[in-house]
Amino acid sequence: QVQLVESGGGLVQTGGSLRLSCAASGRTFSTYAMGWFRQAPGKEREFAASISRSGGSTYYADSVKGRFTIYRDNAKNTVYLQMNSLKPEDTAVYYCAAGRSMSIDWHDFGSWGQGTQVTVSS
Repeated sequence: QVQLVESGGGLVQTGGSLRLSCAASGRTFSTYAMGWFRQAPGKEREFAASISRSGGSTYYADSVKGRFTIYRDNAKNTVYLQMNSLKPEDTAVYYCAAGRSMSIDWHDFGSWGQGTQVTVSS
């Protein structure tokens, strides 16, 4: 399995931007599809975005489409989530995950980071 470490979370005002990073260990990063999920207090884990192994395909939840962009740099073993036009309802712990194929189902991802808190103030 691959080890994942997220960073880049923080407190931002409504309408602001943040870029999350997820650094992966090992030499097999390019063999994994990657995903970003989020979980707000008292709510279930929710899919946000997913990207293919090469980065050529992406998929977004309707709630973030047009505001968030997922991309990866396989040379740096890192996947990113650029978040623009943030809203209070985006407040959550954000997790990156690695899996064998793109999916919106968190069960399909076998490796997870520890999460990074994103808080959007109104």
